[in-house]
Amino acid sequence: MSDCIFCKIANGEIPSRTVYEDEDFRAFLDMGPAAKGHTLLVPKAHYANLFEMPDALLEKTGRTAKKVAAMLKEKLSAEGFNVVQNNGELAGQTVFHFHVHLIPRYTDDGQKIGWKPGKPTDAELDEVLAKLK
Repeated sequence: MSDCIFCKIANGEIPSRTVYEDEDFRAFLDMGPAAKGHTLLVPKAHYANLFEMPDALLEKTGRTAKKVAAMLKEKLSAEGFNVVQNNGELAGQTVFHFHVHLIPRYTDDGQKIGWKPGKPTDAELDEVLAKLK
């Protein structure tokens, strides 16, 4: 897409602090990081979200995310790691080009990436399960 910022970054039209690149992906440092080394893994082809990604490329996404995350964890001495992928505005997606957040975690980094756990009843869980079967 001609107006997609991540397409432009992924394809080298806009400079980035690239930490990894191959024929399908570019991984670059996030300009508004949640923690030191927060990296975005972006396919070079445009797909708005997870549901548009071809299965083969989605499989490669997992392998590539693992490779880049391991490198970040080792070189930055991270104590933990978040891998986050949002789909849709309500889920927190702000750039509508599929991307994976690779976020190294450190003691006292000040981040609270997560959610408040719900407390469903057995009946509520059974109702959801029935809809999914």
